[in-house]
Amino acid sequence: MATDSFRLTITEARELLRKRELSAVELTRACLDRIDAVEPLLNSFITVCADEALAQAREADRRLAKGGAPPLCGIPLAIKDIYATRGVRTTCASKILENFVPTYDATVIARLRAEGAVFVGKANLDEFAMGSSTENSAFGPTRNPYDTQRVAGGSSGGSAAAVAADQCLGSLGTDTGGSIREPASFCGVVGIKPTYSRVSRFGIVAYASSLDQVGPFGKTVRDCAIMLRSLAGADPADSTCSTRPVPDYEAALSGEVKGMRIGVPKEFFVEGMQADVENAVRAAIAHYQSAGARVVEVSLPHTQYAVAAYYLIATAEASANLERYDGIRYGVRVEADNLLDLYRKTRARGFGAEVKRRIMLGTFALSTGYYDAYYLKAQKVRTLIKRDFDQAFACCDLIATPTAPTTAFRLGEKMSDPLQMYLSDIFTISVNLAGLPGLALPCGYDAEGMPIGLQLIGPAFGEEIILRAGDAYERSGVLTRKPAVV
Repeated sequence: MATDSFRLTITEARELLRKRELSAVELTRACLDRIDAVEPLLNSFITVCADEALAQAREADRRLAKGGAPPLCGIPLAIKDIYATRGVRTTCASKILENFVPTYDATVIARLRAEGAVFVGKANLDEFAMGSSTENSAFGPTRNPYDTQRVAGGSSGGSAAAVAADQCLGSLGTDTGGSIREPASFCGVVGIKPTYSRVSRFGIVAYASSLDQVGPFGKTVRDCAIMLRSLAGADPADSTCSTRPVPDYEAALSGEVKGMRIGVPKEFFVEGMQADVENAVRAAIAHYQSAGARVVEVSLPHTQYAVAAYYLIATAEASANLERYDGIRYGVRVEADNLLDLYRKTRARGFGAEVKRRIMLGTFALSTGYYDAYYLKAQKVRTLIKRDFDQAFACCDLIATPTAPTTAFRLGEKMSDPLQMYLSDIFTISVNLAGLPGLALPCGYDAEGMPIGLQLIGPAFGEEIILRAGDAYERSGVLTRKPAVV
């Protein structure tokens, strides 16, 4: 069992650890050996933390021996390299932070440490979480475990690939416009973006502060429910974090969808979508109907403006957030004769092409004479998109859509066409603009064996209902899950 225990789910491992039929050290060593075996093929990690992970595992075993340990005690996790981790470098996949080592933990990292979770490494991502394929990483792209010639999705591609390839049992990502759900879809795992404010953002390097959200990846919906309960909750260090009580998400997984009203928006089944994707998602919706759910058509008419609004709001916030990387306080510093040249040379060397592109777009949108025409107008569109969802949820309990219009595309296929890359997130972006929870889970495979993701969207703080619906689909057995090929 110990040698292949990396294949366990969090739920399975939790029971074995509690019964002392498996030790945290054995489980961690199995994951680290798995990382050694497949990492050259995937590049899921920027930093592997073998020594720290084994030390955490030994401490977890001591806690487990006493009984009453928290759910994630001894569970090996990967952490997207955008979270501040005390004593471990946090690069954001950027040369400008290549050697930055935080002196503190992000709130969610501190919570996981308190539970006794084990951190096997810092996962690869698009630089500063800006991308849909993890090809924008300064440390090279992450490859898809189902086909190493394809992308893992982005920006949390390393976190998704690590779970799909059994390099860890779960992982953390962030989602600004689809960066958990799209890679979950591409890699055939489960990922949830919670309601904005449900989880603290303190200690997460900011991309777009009004859109960023923390969330987990797991092999199953239940694994994500277990992780989310540990992550969620009020935090005085994050003034935007909700003080609402955190439900027991795992207890909500009843397996029952009878009477549930599932909305299907016509705007999400568009011309140009891959036929296999549409067929798989419609089959999943039909399964819900056969299980007793009621399917209703809803309309989200402002969806067509979501990509444009998102790339104005997100880039404007990014231009403000990335202003702090100046070569003076931390990170890379390129010496120069004067202050202006120091800024210019440091940022030119430290930032990659996509980050520079988004900074320029955002700075332009905020500039004098253009603020009202672009940024302010985008915020008004955001309000209309939120209103569309409010009206839809008046007649349904959750909304079902594809997660992405295609399965994972080939490495390099969209790098020369940023607009086509941005359109990869067309079905996920509006959820962030509205601040709603979204769950991605596998619902099929295309003709080439690549995973297809179903997206379930809930009303604000409706994580319980989308997790319940996702879990019900999983346990129905209608989909036979295929393992990754690596």
